[in-house]
Formats: sequence, C-alpha cells, structure tokens
Amino acid sequence: MKKIVYLLMALGLTFAACNPMDDIYEDIDSQENPVVGNVEYTLTADDYEELELSYDSFNSEDEAKQLIPGLLADLYPFMGKGSSILAGYELYVGNAEGVSDYSGADIYELSNSDYASTGSDAFGFYPDVNPNDLMGDVLAANVTGAEGDILLAKYKQYTEVPEVGLANIVEYNFAGSLEGWTITDLVGEQGWTSESGYVQGNGYSGGQIANEDWLVSPEIDLTNESDLKFQITHELDYAGDTSLLKILVSTDYTDDVTTATWDEITLSTAVTGDMAPSEDYDFSAYDGETIHVAFKYESTDSDAGRWRIESLAIKTLGVSGETANKGTHFMYAGGAWEVVDGVYYLSSSDFDSMGEGSGQPGQYNNFGSSVPPNNYLPTFLDIKYPFAQEDDQIIAIYDYYSSSSGAQIRGNLYTVVDGMWVGHESTISTTLQFGHDGTVWVPDNTIRYTLTGDDYALVASTLLTADGFASAAGNLDSYGNFNRTGGATSWDDEMMITAMGIVAASIDPNAAVGQKYLMTCDIYNGSGGTEDFYIIKDDSGEWVVFE
Repeated sequence: MKKIVYLLMALGLTFAACNPMDDIYEDIDSQENPVVGNVEYTLTADDYEELELSYDSFNSEDEAKQLIPGLLADLYPFMGKGSSILAGYELYVGNAEGVSDYSGADIYELSNSDYASTGSDAFGFYPDVNPNDLMGDVLAANVTGAEGDILLAKYKQYTEVPEVGLANIVEYNFAGSLEGWTITDLVGEQGWTSESGYVQGNGYSGGQIANEDWLVSPEIDLTNESDLKFQITHELDYAGDTSLLKILVSTDYTDDVTTATWDEITLSTAVTGDMAPSEDYDFSAYDGETIHVAFKYESTDSDAGRWRIESLAIKTLGVSGETANKGTHFMYAGGAWEVVDGVYYLSSSDFDSMGEGSGQPGQYNNFGSSVPPNNYLPTFLDIKYPFAQEDDQIIAIYDYYSSSSGAQIRGNLYTVVDGMWVGHESTISTTLQFGHDGTVWVPDNTIRYTLTGDDYALVASTLLTADGFASAAGNLDSYGNFNRTGGATSWDDEMMITAMGIVAASIDPNAAVGQKYLMTCDIYNGSGGTEDFYIIKDDSGEWVVFE
C-alpha cells in the first residue's frame, strides 16, 4: 500500500533550530493518525540544561544516541512512525593539552593578613604594585607545594589610589556561587538557589507554597576587629509580609539553626524591587566576636516573595577604594612558587571591559552558554596583545557560570592564525539522525534519495530482458515513471523493491550492511505523483524491503 507522507508545512509548521509551538500540541494530538514528517533541529542551551549536560556538549556519540531520543519525545510528541529528525549537537573532542592543569588548579585567596604581610596598609594591592613580585613569599608562607604543583592565587588590586574610609574586611559575592554558605531546608521543597548573579530565596512554583529555608554563612572571625559596619545588596519582589524574610546573626551556632540563638538585624533602608545596597548598618555589637550570619526565608501558601541577594560586606575604618578581582597561576619548582608564563586569568575589570550591560560578560563577570567566550576573547586578546605575532599562543582561563552546575573555572588555548586569535575547538558541531519506530525515537541511518532521470533509465535498461519485467520496464523506458495502475505494464510492490535496489546499488555500491534508504520516485496511478519505498541492505548484501 502506498505510504503517504504528510508534510508538516501543510499544517503551517516550520521547524528550524527552535522548539515546536506549544499552542498547537493539543490540536495535533487529537488527530487519529500521528503526523509523519522530516525535521531538522539543533539543540539549544536550554536543551543541554534539561539533559543536565553542564558543558553544553555530549562526551560521546553513544551518549548523544542515549539522551537525545527522550528530548525529541518531549519536543515532538505528535510525530509518529516513519518520521525522522536530523539533530544537530555539540560533541566534545577534548581541550588543548595542558589547559585543564590551569582551569582545575587549586585556589588560594589572599587574606587581609596576607596583604599586611607584604607591607600593605590596605585590603588589596596598590595600583602601582606588581602583585606577582610579592605573592611568591605569601604562598611560601601559607601553601606547602610539591614539585610541579600548580596554584591559582586570587587577589584584589585597587584600580586607583585608595582613600581612608570604610573598607571591607569580610566580603561575599554571590554571583554564580553560594560562597561556602550552607542551605538548611526546614519546610517545603522550594527555597534558596544559586543563580548567575545572586542567591535567591523563592517559594513560588506554579503557585505560592509554604517554605522555611535558611542560608548560613561559614564562621566569620572578627576577634581583632572593631567599629564594624554591615551592608547587604539585595532586592525583594512580590512580597506581602516582609517580616517573613530575616537577616540574623549568631555567636553560638554550631550545625543546627533551631538550637542556636539568633539576633535579627533590622535595616533602616527598605528593600525594593531593584537590586540596591543597604545603609552601612552599625555592627559594632559583634566587635571581637566569632559569628555566623544567616538569611532566613519564609513563605506561605498566600505570600511567597522572591528575595535576591547579590553581596554582603562587613566593614571597618581603613583604606578603601574600587578594586578588581584578579588572579595569577604559580607553579612549584625548585622549592619555590614561580609565576607561570603563557597563562592569563581574566580579571573582573577584563570582563567589565567587554560590556557591563544585560547579557554581556561584565554583568556578572563571567562567561556562560548565553555569553560564550569565543564571541569575546579573540577581540579582547587582540586589544590586550596588539603586537602578537603569527603562531603566538596563550592559555586564557576564565570564570564561567553553568545554569546546571553553577560557578566553574574554564579555559582554552588561543593561537594567532592569519593575524587573528583563534580558540582551540574543544567541541565540534555534528548531527545524528533519528527515526520514529512507532513507539520511541531511535538512531537512524536512513538516507533520503529522490530518483533522477538517469536512475529511471538505469532500471529500465537493467530489467528490459528480465523475466516478468519486460512490459513494465518498457513502459518505464517510454514514460520515465513507474506505472502503478495494476495493468499489464504495472509495477507491483515486489518489483518496485527490486527497482529501488538497482538504484541503491548504483549510487552507494559500498554501503554497509544495515544501511537504509528512503527512495522517492515518480509514479502513475491514474494521475502523476510520487511514492516512497524503504529499503535496507541485508546480511547477504541484497537490498530488501525495510518494514
């Protein structure tokens, strides 16, 4: 029986690297027969997130074959047996040699006492200081190294000469990281999550839901500090009762928020729907103390606000000013920590230089799937190294935020090729074809082929003298199509498979066993048209019908 392929275009659908339109699902699902069609689809960043692939790529073709069918079932629930999808995806082929040694290096963050040990009276290096000349001694005093160890030393450097004022002695920046804080969920399944630019407390999930969730800091040692101030940068949306959200401090917290004694901080600056800093709150009650700070989020089934916290700082009188977060890689060699040449860690000011607006690297000082490094780093490196020569190389290491895995450090090798910085391709764009077997999507090697005039001539000449084919082949030779009317010159289904096999053997003589073809040919059944035939190469090397 003739197989009719319902073209999706006839339903007014267009598929091109985007999700099918949700508002047509119900109408299509209600049809008695499933839609049969051919689609090309390229996986998006959201798809990789859905599949929990934090690097926006598959580790192997086998992994793609295993995971993509489930995704296609969700995207195209109305398509049935006989349908095919050519899925485009990113396949991981490996980083350039040595990059992972630096992107995966241990991290040492300089403390306030480290800066003091270098002779600084500030909480960072002054603008005219070369930190690399001083950090070797800091690392020697604090980190035990073995020959060949690699370490990323992170530090702050003032962008301008600082002034006497309030200076941060404790600082947490929650862009893409919990910063070592601990989540305790007491009620409900919603609560605190790490987002690209902040931590977020949210009890809304399809509706307002009752929750009680705590976010508790690591131990904060203020034993040698005095005249302290506290500041938080945050925003609050959709909240009715703001008293459900609390900033708390404890001097006796161990591991149980319910048994500790908590003092509430009441800020005079009202939190609004815009991310903004609070006043410098008098925190002197905790001078000399060792404390934990907690953010307590509560919601009810009628009041579920959204609390976003970008940063927290505890300050005291000292030298202050704008700083940039920087880093340098060191290797332990010959009994000392030495700066590694040819490796560059992007600073916060580097990200800012690429744009600080929404969707730009400087917004949260990191790259991500929607802000890919290769869109920015070639231009950045060209500006930073204007005299680079052909074949010069550098390993760029940078902060990266993955929506499925949070904050990461990644990197790549860049080489000057024809005067341009070019990144090593750790992934390649490739495709896999999937077919619907009536139940699920399965990997499918079917090649679609439409017969040409030469093909009809080949079949006719090959079968003109074959038993049982003479009349039909003669008709084909005269009219250039297959007669399917059922008369003396007609081609039955078995004859058609023979004809399709002749064409397949001609166009693909070295086809592997199991190779499939969907052959489309011109037919006449009272009027002109086309018909499809599925064939496969069997173990004997013959082309046979594929059911």
